[in-house]
Amino acid sequence: MTPTTLSPTHPRRKTAVIIGAGFGGLSLGIRLQSLGFDTTILERLDGPGGRAYQKRTPDGYVFDMGPTVITVPHFIEELFALERGAAGLTTPDYPAQVLAPNARIKAGDSGGPRTRDYVKLVPILPFYRIYFDDGTFFDYDGDPENTRRQILALAPDDLAGYERFHADAQAIFERGFLELGYTHFGDMGSMWRVVPDLLKLDAVRTLFSFTSKYFASPKLRQVFSFETLLVGGNPLSVPAIYAMIHFVEKTWGIHYVMGGTGALVRAFVQKFEELGGQIRYGAGVDELLVTDDRGRPVRRPLGRRVARGVRLESGEALHADLVVSNGDWANTYLKRVPAPARLVNSDLRVKAARQSMSLVVIYFGFRKDGEDLGLRHHNIILGPRYEALLTEIFGRKVLGQDFSQYLHVPTLTDPSLAPEGHHAAYTLIPVPHNGSGLDWSVEGPRLVDRVLTFLDERGYIPGLRGRLTHQEFITPDYFEGTLDSYLGNAFGPEPRLTQSAFFRPHNRSEDVKNLYLVGAGAQPGGGTPSVMMSAKMTARLIAQDFGLHPDLLGEGVKSAAD
Repeated sequence: MTPTTLSPTHPRRKTAVIIGAGFGGLSLGIRLQSLGFDTTILERLDGPGGRAYQKRTPDGYVFDMGPTVITVPHFIEELFALERGAAGLTTPDYPAQVLAPNARIKAGDSGGPRTRDYVKLVPILPFYRIYFDDGTFFDYDGDPENTRRQILALAPDDLAGYERFHADAQAIFERGFLELGYTHFGDMGSMWRVVPDLLKLDAVRTLFSFTSKYFASPKLRQVFSFETLLVGGNPLSVPAIYAMIHFVEKTWGIHYVMGGTGALVRAFVQKFEELGGQIRYGAGVDELLVTDDRGRPVRRPLGRRVARGVRLESGEALHADLVVSNGDWANTYLKRVPAPARLVNSDLRVKAARQSMSLVVIYFGFRKDGEDLGLRHHNIILGPRYEALLTEIFGRKVLGQDFSQYLHVPTLTDPSLAPEGHHAAYTLIPVPHNGSGLDWSVEGPRLVDRVLTFLDERGYIPGLRGRLTHQEFITPDYFEGTLDSYLGNAFGPEPRLTQSAFFRPHNRSEDVKNLYLVGAGAQPGGGTPSVMMSAKMTARLIAQDFGLHPDLLGEGVKSAAD
């Protein structure tokens, strides 16, 4: 088949191909269009979103299949404000107005002026209702006074510990997120320059160990460490720098996009296409086209290697000036970059990396029966064990006799996602990835039955079995097969200390010139705000490499010494 060269609409413009229309691919596509590239996004599925794909059922339900927690709304506003030729790469990452005391709007429409042109973003309070196994709960809303009142009722001896935790977590947030969040750690020097600060902040010990310094109550240790599970991290092994999540949420709140996260995905697609970008669906990528300087095939992992484009699963070849993968980091290298072109990201290194856990997610609809469920928009339902369960999931990779779950009921905020008189919900259960060897065709239905029975019999949704009108679920096999994630991981490489910062996959490939990465598998990591940060970091690297912004120095992002 004759190769196709992506023709720029302007003779001086460079062309870019992005593999994957997830949050990372769409955010970077918008940025590349604003930089002046002509960008094509290739999506394997029949619609956009990737992990954030939205499913509509024939019986009238709408389910966000992935991310549902939206934070840091000014990241979204910045993307919608971009225009062709106005890249926004040298503007402050955190403008003064978003750091002001009243930056978090607590009621009404919480989006910025350009965001409101595309979607309606509303704040959610409490952020989470956290249920303990004994039936008590903690409403986590970021309000220090309400938090103090609940601590006094739950574990009064821990109030002084909370004050110390609050101060130390704020210091980690200010250094780790506000100052270093956009730093691309492309060499060991950039890493070593920040190590003294991280040691001083005690941010390299594990998060659970960090929280245990301040709280004697097992319940409060769980309240202030569980959040990393929503980005694929084990609280027992992620570094304590993740304590900054507490302050990210309390600074800018947690939000919901009316119409679901899928509405935000569609809005990003609209913005990307308004800037002249193109998306092709059903366009899976089989391999990257990689040559040496002279355009010859690469036969050994030495010398200069250059990405020239991609070959689709259909056999069609597309040539471009640069290629970006928003796909799974491991499978990008293992499946799509020819082995002779890989020296740093070799089979040995990629397969040795520890992948995040996976998920079983149950999507279900049920009839209302007039009573207040007692649930909130976001609910964390913790099982009787915490540390032991985490060890089973991440370490032993087995299914235990109990489970914890995140129960999302968006129709409490947005009834449009279900037929009249019904609720749409999903519940997410952390499970081992497919390195476990578990047979999900057997274990999946068993776990689903146990979870739904639990929600019914424990009174979270009384009479659920008799009220169900829709039910389906996904397992790690969905992540491995449909989303093409190595071992069916749900969040990319596990965010351990040894897989963070410099040790996390680099956004600029070390092996292939003009190949870049974006998304949860790259720096800084998983979660929707981090993925949008990743897009800006990668855009800065591309701008530097292509000479578009000479004022972007060093790694083209922020100096780790700043």
